[in-house]
Amino acid sequence: MEWFEAVILGILQGLTEFLPVSSSGHLEIGKVLLGVETTDDLLFTTMVHAATVLSTIVVFRKQIWDLITGFFCGLKDWKIVKNENGARVLACNDQTDYLLKMVVSMIPIFVVGMFFKDQVESLFGSIYVVGWALIVTSILLFFSDYASRPGRKSIFPANESRNGISYWQALAVGLGQAFAVVPGLSRSGTTISTGLICGVKREVMAQFSFLMVLVPILGETFLQVVGGEFGTSSVGVLPLILGFVSAFVSGLFACKAMMALVRKAKLSWFALYCLVASVCIFIFA
Repeated sequence: MEWFEAVILGILQGLTEFLPVSSSGHLEIGKVLLGVETTDDLLFTTMVHAATVLSTIVVFRKQIWDLITGFFCGLKDWKIVKNENGARVLACNDQTDYLLKMVVSMIPIFVVGMFFKDQVESLFGSIYVVGWALIVTSILLFFSDYASRPGRKSIFPANESRNGISYWQALAVGLGQAFAVVPGLSRSGTTISTGLICGVKREVMAQFSFLMVLVPILGETFLQVVGGEFGTSSVGVLPLILGFVSAFVSGLFACKAMMALVRKAKLSWFALYCLVASVCIFIFA
């Protein structure tokens, strides 16, 4: 991989990570268009994903800091109480409740990472897998726009949930993230769509979707680094660095833009784009 190819792919990753169009799918498309040979290792993909996670941390630094400080400051107030149904539940502050729901959302992706990693990696490198997955992304985005229209009843009413999202909704969103490991199946599109279909409000779902991915991607990056993946990777150090930097810078812009888009824009426009992109893949691949 040449240095300019790494920059282009990094920018592509940063711009598409937060848009519901699949960054991993666009990385595969970009590799095909640039003539970059797909190798067995996924270090470059992991590094540019880590860069966009870092941009997420920068954009949401205040919210993340409030969650961390609120969690540790509220430890002394934890206690088991009975709710209105007589069931024993943990009483905690809002920050702890939000973090616990993020942990619940990470369970499915943890299972996939532990037991199905080889199967997932085998999907990368096939442009046709990307094409079919983009069609699934398109369907999800169309349906979530329809299901989240004002006046429609949701599966799990969010108005009764603390922090705007319940534990069952968090688990459902986590299942969406687990399926989104397939290249071409947008992670942000899948998680946001799943949340909207389950009744989570748009502004709540946008932030939750971006924050829930922090630990899984940073954990995967850490495991690859300590596992010596740098030494066995076919991608040079300079392309890795340039790809990381370009993904980080473009990710800063895309993250802020997506927050505004989720609140106001119709996701069906992105669904149409994914559908057109998939058709182009099958015609020209």
